[in-house]
Amino acid sequence: MGEATVMLDSGDGTAVREAILSVALQVPDAAWVTDRALRLVDSPDFGVRAAAVTAVGHLARIHRAIDEERVVPVLRPMSNEPEIAGRVEDALDDIAVFVRRSA
Repeated sequence: MGEATVMLDSGDGTAVREAILSVALQVPDAAWVTDRALRLVDSPDFGVRAAAVTAVGHLARIHRAIDEERVVPVLRPMSNEPEIAGRVEDALDDIAVFVRRSA
């Protein structure tokens, strides 16, 4: 995760977008990726914010688990922001559909 961490901390929007999507798809430590994605959802760079939200959806689909108590309260208010609402709804749908729940 060393190179990914460097890219995520680089401040270069393109590098950050690529890195968060890459780690969401490839890094098995979903908690670490979730932490990184949640740090990025407040970025002033729309592309970074959008990629972070998309990464959360990827995590839900791939791992079928996510810390909903942390993630959903962060994402839900973002669904009122027109420029990112579609991505947020996609991520929330991925959580609703793919995350396993206790019976």
